This record gives sequence, structure tokens and C-alpha cells, in this order.
Amino acid sequence: MKRLTTLASIAGLCTVVGLFMSSGLEDVSAAVLSAGWGAALVVMARIVAVAWAGLGWCVVFPAGTARLADCVSLRFVREGINTLLPVATVGGDFVGARLLSKRGVPGALAGASMFVDLMTQALTQLLFTVMGLALLVMICGDGPIARTVEGGLGLAVPALGAFYLIQRKAGHRLIQGLLSRFASGREWRAFGAIDQLYDSLRRLYGNHGRFALALAVHLMGWVIGTLEVYVCLRFMGYPIDFAQALMIESLAQAVRGAAFAVPGALGAQEGGLIALCGLFDIPPEAALALSLVKRFADLGVGLPSLLLWHRLEARHRAEGPEDEERDAEAAAGRKVQPATLGPFYSYAPPRMVARLGDGEELKKCA
Repeated sequence: MKRLTTLASIAGLCTVVGLFMSSGLEDVSAAVLSAGWGAALVVMARIVAVAWAGLGWCVVFPAGTARLADCVSLRFVREGINTLLPVATVGGDFVGARLLSKRGVPGALAGASMFVDLMTQALTQLLFTVMGLALLVMICGDGPIARTVEGGLGLAVPALGAFYLIQRKAGHRLIQGLLSRFASGREWRAFGAIDQLYDSLRRLYGNHGRFALALAVHLMGWVIGTLEVYVCLRFMGYPIDFAQALMIESLAQAVRGAAFAVPGALGAQEGGLIALCGLFDIPPEAALALSLVKRFADLGVGLPSLLLWHRLEARHRAEGPEDEERDAEAAAGRKVQPATLGPFYSYAPPRMVARLGDGEELKKCA
């Protein structure tokens, strides 16, 4: 997996370099500078969109279970990890759920909320892409780009259905294997037993009102993200309307989602924006400038979020949560397993823990 990620990163980086060289570095730089204060507004729009996504995560919980401030702050942590670290855009979600379980939310409920939140985001992104496709057909007709998007939607719908099914009884074993792979460390046992996780999933999905509200909030969040394209292009001197900006943003996000295996969607985002902006006679250098401004927003939001993650992990280590977890595990009669999750997901170092009964065997040998 690491080798595949490395190869994808190299291919994406080569694509980016080729696109910038073919468009002219001076022209791209001039287009970025022409954005002016629009770049700062794009960063502000990203902050609002991420905070709004935190609200969407919060509303899936039963009333009084999770605090809005916790969901919003940890949503920034999730965003920073998924955007800037090579974790296939999902590692930050596990981290966010684990940290939320340390703030008074039952572990099984925190883990279930992560899956439900991912489901609502994926479903609303699908709807957002359908909106963009409809606008594309209305504005530009049913051309090659539209047919490509239609083919992508044809693959996305069954994939989304499969993701939902694994959260039901049919996916019980699959979720167990997933948590065994990503949550083998002791600090990840806060998610609880798999049966408790599925009970929490049924509880969250059973609250139809909150699930529908989460869908509405996340769909509005995708629309808020459209401001990035709208503001940046208008500051650069391309007076597109909001519908055109929504079409570009929705389909560009679909491209990023399809390129989830490539860290930061390197190359995919740039190529997609060039193709989409070209529909409105926006030159490649302006599309690449838009992509650069979006990446500035990735850094402007992601780096402080990673620092927040580090601070939270340090605080939890200082509070000594391992002793509390050891006591809880001893009371439940569970064996402690070594933490093997790796540096991207946890700050806990590998540990060697003696198995129960080893001491007795040594006495017998003596």
C-alpha cells in the first residue's frame, strides 16, 4: 500500500509539473497574483465549510451526547490529516472518532458516528455531483465530459450502496476486520465491541429526523464550498455566475473523490479544473491558479489542524489515559494487545506486554 501511494504521488507530481510548465510559470504566477485578496477569502470560505461539516457531524448524535465545539474542532483535525497526510482520505476520520471518545462520548457511539458521518458526506456529494451534471448538460450540452461524469456516477451508486450495506448486519465481519486492521492498538479499543458498534449504528440510522438533518447540513456545506471557485475566479477577472461556479466545484470535487488514492489528488485536481474551466473559455493558467489558491487553503486550514491534533494528543498523554484504559480492560477481562497502528494514526509508541500466565509457566520450569 505504501509503495502504491508513493507511485501515485510521483505520478501526480509529474503531472502537476508538466501542466505548469506547458501553461507557463509566469502566466500562472500572474494569475495567482491577480486573485489578490480573493485568496484570503477562499481560505475563509474553507474554514466556514469545515466548521459547517462539524455541525453536520454533531447533528447525527442523540441530543446531549456530543458537544458542538468538540465536533467542530475535531472536524478540523480530520480535515488536516485527510488533506495533508498520505492516509487515503479516511485516516483522519478514525483519529477524530478516537479523540471524540476521550471527551465523554461512548466509544461505540463515537465510532458509529464516524461511519454515519462518512455516509452522509458521500451521499450528499453524490447529490452535489448530480446537480453539477444537470447544470453541465443545461449549459454546455451532453458532451464528452458529461458522459464521463455519467459513467462515474454509474460506478459510484453501487459503491455507495455497498458502503451502506456493510454498516448493516451483512457487513458485520467486514467492519470487524477493518477495525482489527486500523484499530489494533490499545488506545483504539475505545470503539468498544463490534456488537456495541452495530447497536450504535442502528440507533443513529434509526433516528430518521437527525439523519435527514445531517444530509441537509452537509449538502449546504458542499454549496458553501462553491464560494471558493466563485470568489477566486471573479477576483481574477472572470465574471462567472454562481451556477457556473457550482458546476465547476461539484465536478472538481467528484474528480478529487475519484482520485482518493493519490495524496492531495495531485494532478487530478489540476487536470479536472483545466477541463471544466475551459468550458467557459477560462484559460489553463487561470485554472491552475485556481488550483493553487485551493491548495493554499489546504495548507492554511490543514497545518493549524495538524498542530491542534498534536496538542490534543499531548494533552491526553499528560492526563494519563493509558492507566484508565488498562483498568477498564482488566475489569472487562480483555487481553492487552500491542499498539501497531503507526505514526500517522497515533502517537503511542509500540509496547511489549507480557501475556497472562507466562509467570506461572516460568515457575513450573524452575
